[in-house]
Amino acid sequence: MIADRTSELSALRARVEKMGEYLHLDSKRAEISALEARAAEPGFWDDQSSAQQVMARAADLREEVSGYESAIAELEDAEVANELALADADEELAAEVGAALKALAKRIDGLELASWFTGEFDAGDAIITIVPGQGGLEAQDWAEMLLRMLTKYAEARKWKVDLHDAPPGVELGIDRAVFTVHGRNAYGMLQSEAGVHRLVRISPTDEKKRRQTTFARVEVLPVLPDEIEVEIRDEDLRIDVFRSSGPGGQSVNTTDSAVRITHTPSGLVVTCQNEKSQLKNRESAMKILRARLYELEKAKREAELDELRGEKQDITFGSQIRSYVLYPYQMVKDHRTGTETGNVDAVLGGDLEEFVVGYHRWRVAEQQGALAGAGS
Repeated sequence: MIADRTSELSALRARVEKMGEYLHLDSKRAEISALEARAAEPGFWDDQSSAQQVMARAADLREEVSGYESAIAELEDAEVANELALADADEELAAEVGAALKALAKRIDGLELASWFTGEFDAGDAIITIVPGQGGLEAQDWAEMLLRMLTKYAEARKWKVDLHDAPPGVELGIDRAVFTVHGRNAYGMLQSEAGVHRLVRISPTDEKKRRQTTFARVEVLPVLPDEIEVEIRDEDLRIDVFRSSGPGGQSVNTTDSAVRITHTPSGLVVTCQNEKSQLKNRESAMKILRARLYELEKAKREAELDELRGEKQDITFGSQIRSYVLYPYQMVKDHRTGTETGNVDAVLGGDLEEFVVGYHRWRVAEQQGALAGAGS
């Protein structure tokens, strides 16, 4: 009997059409035309850095548009093939439609995920900071485990990771970690990891082998485009240089290549020591400082608006977003989405896709629910 794929195809078409609304294809095509016109202007390549950013943006937009158009074309071909297979009772063609459906569903999954990232900086790179919380030495070890988990996830997605700072802890683990993830939608996707991560396990440092609960905080900031203005006055900066140490610093610790920048008005301190060049460490530190100052100003504006609305925000360390339990049972659970798995080793080894996608699917559903409520 020939399998009728009509209902499956209809479901995929509904998903594609909904996805097309989120992608804002007409505005993306207009932006591609504007970028191409800019690239054709005399002197466009005089500023290599700016030109490369423009070309990269145009390439990303073309990929999104062509990906959607290819999905529509494949869907239409599958719909026609399904009709022919049913009309002619062609089992071979019906089998081809089934295989095409599986491939098309996977393609649409990827496009749907990309369509969720419509924020100003979502498509760009991300600056990640990991800070140990409650738990003493255990928390420093947990921070290093999170660093390994997130870098492994980034590598699995073919993103580039630049580690800026990861000084060793007192006895084990790390005191903190700061790194940049370069890749399409890196900031948008990794927002799922921002917050407090909780670990429950038998303490590796306790002679009595008691259960220990530790915490670490993950901060996710966007790498700001050059056109975003953040006021940083030279007189507000104190710049110290010193010899690098810790992971990545051993090859450069014969010179004062590490840089610490203190922004006096805000009290923000940024340290970068993983590059061999003092200049590169300073450039990286300034990028991180710009992002943190931008986020600080944004938080102040939001707090002022909340006060006018009569709302009160809890601007504390934050509640845990996810728990990783190694004892007395094995489970990782995201407290926002309910996503969970018993394969803790895989998650700590960088297999985060289920949690990242689950978070954004939940986030988009929450946004749609809020919009529907506002419109009713």
